[in-house]
Amino acid sequence: MADPSATNSADGLMIAVIADEDTVTGFLLAGVGNVDARRKSNFLVVDAKTTVPDIEAAFKDFTTRGDIAIILISQYVWIADMIRHLVHNYTKPVPAILEIPSKDHPYEPEK
Repeated sequence: MADPSATNSADGLMIAVIADEDTVTGFLLAGVGNVDARRKSNFLVVDAKTTVPDIEAAFKDFTTRGDIAIILISQYVWIADMIRHLVHNYTKPVPAILEIPSKDHPYEPEK
């Protein structure tokens, strides 16, 4: 059995997801989702009714929380591109920002 005192300080950190409903649902089914006692979640489902300020607020919240290690953002045009200025200006190593493809749109590495 592993020595509990030798655990990595990053243990217990979560993955946050900002994406379309299908992508977020897939990650929730994989066990990524969390809602704490204050009803703060580690995911944002973006649809046609989601405003840019809502997406920006979620991104800023996830990047300042101490319990998030990775933020996954769907590269699908109407999500990652809406907050491109925030993504490009974010320089901290943790949480790491990763853009992921959606099921209907392939990954575009030039972005």
